[in-house]
Parts: sequence; C-alpha cells; structure tokens
Amino acid sequence: MSTHDFIAIGLGPYNLGLACLTEPIGELDGLFLESKPDFDWHPGMLLDFATLQTPFMADLVTLADPTSPYSFLNYLKESGRLYPFYIREIFYPVRAEYNAYCRWAAAKLRCVRFGHEVTSVEYDDADGHYVVRAVVTGTGETTEHRARRLVLGTGTPPYIPETCADLGGDFIHNADYLDGKAALQAKDSITVVGSGQSAAEIYHDLLADIDTHGYRLNWVTRSPRFFPLEYTKLTLEMTSPEYVDYFHALPEETRYRLEDEQKGLFKGIDADLINEIFDLLYQKTVTGPVPTRLMTNTTLTGAAYDEPSGTYTLRLRHDEQGRDFTLTTQGLVLATGYKYRIPSFLDPVRDRIRQDGRGRFDVARNYSIDTTGHEIFLQNGATHAHSVTSPDLGMGPYRNSWIIRELLGREHYPIEKAIAFQEFGAPEGIAS
Repeated sequence: MSTHDFIAIGLGPYNLGLACLTEPIGELDGLFLESKPDFDWHPGMLLDFATLQTPFMADLVTLADPTSPYSFLNYLKESGRLYPFYIREIFYPVRAEYNAYCRWAAAKLRCVRFGHEVTSVEYDDADGHYVVRAVVTGTGETTEHRARRLVLGTGTPPYIPETCADLGGDFIHNADYLDGKAALQAKDSITVVGSGQSAAEIYHDLLADIDTHGYRLNWVTRSPRFFPLEYTKLTLEMTSPEYVDYFHALPEETRYRLEDEQKGLFKGIDADLINEIFDLLYQKTVTGPVPTRLMTNTTLTGAAYDEPSGTYTLRLRHDEQGRDFTLTTQGLVLATGYKYRIPSFLDPVRDRIRQDGRGRFDVARNYSIDTTGHEIFLQNGATHAHSVTSPDLGMGPYRNSWIIRELLGREHYPIEKAIAFQEFGAPEGIAS
C-alpha cells in the first residue's frame, strides 16, 4: 500500500481549494476523502437572490495563485458566462453560481474520492504514518489509506440550541430550509429564530410570499438590533496576516473574549438585504397591515411541541426589559448557525492532538493541532485562535499557502507578510 504525503478529510471550499492548489505540484501526493456523493455547498440555502458576502476574487485559488486554471473567472470563461458577469458589474457571485463553480473544480480533480466516510484515524508508531479508514457509502466496503500528514476540513455542522435539543415535530434548521420550504408555507404561522444572514434571507424569502400563502410570520432575534455585517475597508484589514499574528499571540482568555465580541464581523447581515427587507415591508403595508412581527432583544429560553395541534410554544425573554412571554407557532425555523465539533474518528489519536484550557483545539500559528506541530492541520473551526480569518473565504487560499509550505518544507505560493495600513498592537519601545 502506497503512503500519501497527506490525506485531507472533508471537501468544503477550503479543502477543495487545497486540492486545486496542490494538484499542479508534482512533489505532493495528496488524497481527499469526502462522505457526500458529490460537492454541494449549503444546498438548503441556495436561494435565487442570495449572493456571497465576499467578492469573486475570494474564490478557491486566486489570492494564492491568480494564474490558476481553477479560478472563478476561468470557470466563467469555460461556461460562457464571463461577459455577462462583466456586464453585471457586481463583485459578489450568486451563491448557487459559487456552488456550481466549486462542483466544476471538483470534477476536474483526480485526487478526490467522494462517497468515502472516514470512520477512524490511527497512528502507526512503527513507520510514523497515519492510517485512515473509510467506508464507501455506496457499497459498504471498508478502505484503508496511509499518509504522513492530515488536513481536517470537516466543516462546522448545524447548531441546535440546547433548548431545542429534544424538541419534536417538524422544525427545521436553516441548513434544510429549501427542502422544508413548501411544508412551512402550508402552515398558518411561521417563526424564524436567529440573527444572522441566513435568518434574514429566510425571513425575506417568506415575507415575499406572505400574501400568496396567508401565514403569520415572526422573526425573533436576541440581538438588540438587526446588525449589518461590518464591511468597511479598515475593518476588512482584520482579515490580514498582521491581524492573525497579533490575535494569535494574545492570551487565551483575551482571544476567547474577542471571539465573542467579533461575531458581527462575520455573522452580520448584508446591509443591502436589511434595506430590502424594510422596503418589502413598506411595499406590503400600502394595502394594509402585514401579519408579521420582528422582535429584537428576545432570547429563546425554552420550547415545547404539542403533537395533536402541531403547534410549538416558544418561551421567550425580552433581555432589556427582563420580561418573559410565550409565542405559539406551527412552523419553526432555527437559523442558529453552525458550531465546530471534534470528529469522533479522531478519538484513537486524541493523545497526539493539543487542546487549550477550554478543551478546544490548540491551533498553532501554522494551523497545526498535533503535538509535533507539523502533522495535523485544521481548516476553519479556529476563531478562538485565528480570529475572524478562520471562516473567511478570502483567507482560505492564504491558509492553504501556509499548509502547503508546511507540507513541502518550502514556500511554493508566495505568502503575504504585511498588507495592512494600521497597527494592531502597541509599538515596541517608545513611539516617536
């Protein structure tokens, strides 16, 4: 059995970008294992009007290698859409088109194995290699692969709040919205719980059809207001090499505090969408009141489902007023985002993985999490160590350039060291 230089587990945009960037490097032999039958990026949220919140240059490869044949612009050229995209004069791709672009790139790669669900990772002390076992989902066959290094790209699964962990009924997470949309719209009332982009997109989509279906529509968020994504240019410098250096060097407790405070930098709502929601509400009130409520400062503290009536009773608390109240609804959408979970297949090698004081991965500056500092690397899932750059699509090629340097022992794609105008820390010595 041959031993690969590395095995990458999971094929979201980050590991797909790694596959595209390593494909032309003859010195690297990598294998990419993905449990799904093909690439599909958040299929439940591919709404017709939804766009990325990052420009097209934040594709799989461009910010590491602008000449790569796997760029978004090359995809547009090959699909005959380059000139329409140019005439459109909007930097932000439609989300469904980004998904199609990723599928196009994945189809060109020889190193990707879809339908391979990894079940365990072990370490062979005799030869210093990792043994990765996977089940081929179509046949049930078990396969075994060996590699010197690993790259984890399993993504962040949907997060269900503890208050709804054992809740019955047919509530859905936003990840499954499109599959459940028709059933939702057949109900008398729908409540969306959440504060980010997904909640806003779902509310806008349901509000557009409220006259047709006649349901009551609620949007509940614990945020004090509908926060727009902070997207000014000096704020964007926080997705820079300098800020990663600064943030990573901070004390652990400071990083965790900032992780919580900085959610608005990557979980806010697109400002244009907020305005579109207001405009749509205004248009619909021309002919009379609209059966909808938007509730801020409101935390979901509990929930119960009554099967005979098919109704949820949500226990809510207005945080600023300190008042408790309930809301009944037939349809329930939890737009509560995603949260990283350590994959169970890593259990046999947990003794080789570093953890911080809160039991999360202790992610080094070079994105490694193992005790040697150069064998297991993490994609995403590290806002506590690498700040808002961890889930940022534009920083994916930067992180992959780092990982490739670690795999090769030399820098293949030039890695930017300093791009920001501002300084994030106190100057050394006395400033003059």
